[in-house]
Amino acid sequence: MLFREIIGQEDVKRQLRQGVREGRIAHAQLLTGQMGVGKLGLALAYAQYVNCPHRTEEDACGQCTSCLQYQKLQHPDLHFAFPIVKGDRGDVCDDYLDTFRSMVLDGPYFNMDDWYNRLGVETKQAMIYEKESGEILRKLSLKSFGDGYKIMVIWQAEKMNVSCANKLLKLLEEPPHKTLFLLVTEHPEQMLATILSRTQEIRVPRLSEETISSALVTQRPEIGEQSAKDLAHIANGSFLAALKLADMSDENQGYFDDFVALMRNAWLVGQKKDYAALLELKKWSLSMADAKEGREKQKAFLQYVQKQIRENYIYNYHCPEMNYQTEAERQFSSKFAPFIHEGNVERMMEELGKAEQQISQNGNAKIIFFDLCLQMIVMVKK
Repeated sequence: MLFREIIGQEDVKRQLRQGVREGRIAHAQLLTGQMGVGKLGLALAYAQYVNCPHRTEEDACGQCTSCLQYQKLQHPDLHFAFPIVKGDRGDVCDDYLDTFRSMVLDGPYFNMDDWYNRLGVETKQAMIYEKESGEILRKLSLKSFGDGYKIMVIWQAEKMNVSCANKLLKLLEEPPHKTLFLLVTEHPEQMLATILSRTQEIRVPRLSEETISSALVTQRPEIGEQSAKDLAHIANGSFLAALKLADMSDENQGYFDDFVALMRNAWLVGQKKDYAALLELKKWSLSMADAKEGREKQKAFLQYVQKQIRENYIYNYHCPEMNYQTEAERQFSSKFAPFIHEGNVERMMEELGKAEQQISQNGNAKIIFFDLCLQMIVMVKK
């Protein structure tokens, strides 16, 4: 992967290139930042740049044997570790390597949910197991195939279990000659402090709205410039979030319609004692419980509602730059926002979070959603 293929992040690219040119390559580097800002892509572009014998000041050459192997993620000195779910394939990352390579080659902007979908598993308990530390030690103890660096990219490094992380401490402290660790994480606070202390942190910031908008117009011209600008604002610095919003426009519209139905009917029951609206809420709760998409979609809807509650609360402060909503959502908020205030916003968020947790624990969806309706009637009434 080349630096020019990574969206934005010019300051980080400059920092990485300068370190290589000046011979300052820290043996263990930690790329941190929110989801979808290009951390994995930067790690791969940096790895290719480090091992390119004909690199320029700006990028790897892209044509030498090393670069061609890196472009396919098949360079013999490039190794990966990433979260897996033990299964029929095996219990180390190499058993899933072809799947991971294809995921990255499709585009370096993806998250754990995308990885679970690619693996075809429903459980959300993937991790980097203790056995992987032995594989990492074995790979990095082998002689390099060339004169370059042996590079280990650990994606979602916070997913290393304690045993795996502890076994890597010595290697991180005293690595073999010309060995480079590139750890990629969204949650460094979940990693062992002893791991963090042995790495050089590189913070990858949020992307600007202009950068995201421009990239969307280039990659998805059918979206149009205005829609790209709206999506870039809502994405809040994450190109991956913008892509998902673009892909889920129909699904988000469905979430929005269900959100409006919930809040409007809860208000009618609480404020107007509207019996017909109560019946509509009963129908709504049954339809949500019987949704064919299952629990993951139900949780996704509850997360969407939590986001809208936050946005409606912020809307009351009349700071448009702080609101991350579509035009339809903003129009609804212009009338509904006054009903979300200091007196009920915290309890609303608690009830929505509790419902999401209960759905995750395989609770009875009909009871959960109807109880949520009753709670909203009481709270929106305030």
